[in-house]
Amino acid sequence: MPWPSRKRDKGAVADKKEPDAKIAKTEEETSDQEEEEKSAKPPAGSSKSGWKNWKKAKESESGGEESKITYCHWLLKSEPESRLEKGVDVKFSVDDLKAQPNQTTCWDGVRNYQARNFLRAMKLGQQAFFYHSNCKEPGIVAIVKIVKEAYPDHTQFDQKDPHYDSTSRKENPKWSMVDVQFVRMTKRFIPLSELKAHHLAHKADGGPLKDMMLFTRQRLSIQPLTQEQFEFVLSLEEQKPH
Repeated sequence: MPWPSRKRDKGAVADKKEPDAKIAKTEEETSDQEEEEKSAKPPAGSSKSGWKNWKKAKESESGGEESKITYCHWLLKSEPESRLEKGVDVKFSVDDLKAQPNQTTCWDGVRNYQARNFLRAMKLGQQAFFYHSNCKEPGIVAIVKIVKEAYPDHTQFDQKDPHYDSTSRKENPKWSMVDVQFVRMTKRFIPLSELKAHHLAHKADGGPLKDMMLFTRQRLSIQPLTQEQFEFVLSLEEQKPH
């Protein structure tokens, strides 16, 4: 029997601490709550030089060739703290994933068309960051991999599930899901506030996080990452927290 659905796009609630957080008004736009509002004021300074040093190292490794702008990695948001949605607790932390048989689960309940399309674009073996969302300190906690490509999401047909969709038909399902498997914890927790500091610095100097969807389309619970974005975030594991 599957676990309760992970944090999803539809029905996101406003942050209690930030009552002015924007709420989407259409199904196409409805997704994760605007967590950028949760982040603390980004620490001043050092991101720019850190990006340039990282870039020099990567160019040295690749002979100076730039990475192609393609999405081959992902960021998956999930709520680690209890929250009831239509009477069902949608909590699902990385510890919940690790407790699953073979540390594998289906990523069900996505009800945003763009996020669904990202699910359908995922390929076997691709890696994703597991991101704790809608909690006291959002951020990246682990790495998972895609172990089964997109197939129909069973929860759309389950009338008892909070993500039931009466308009979806089994002969032509609207919604898809993938299976993911735990790979490892990140070497340290990488908080949203730290990612935001790099994002702001990269907007000024052209770094890889300048267009990161965590900040340009922050409500989406399924987000693509370029190779360069994924590698830069991984490089933060080796740095001391700001």
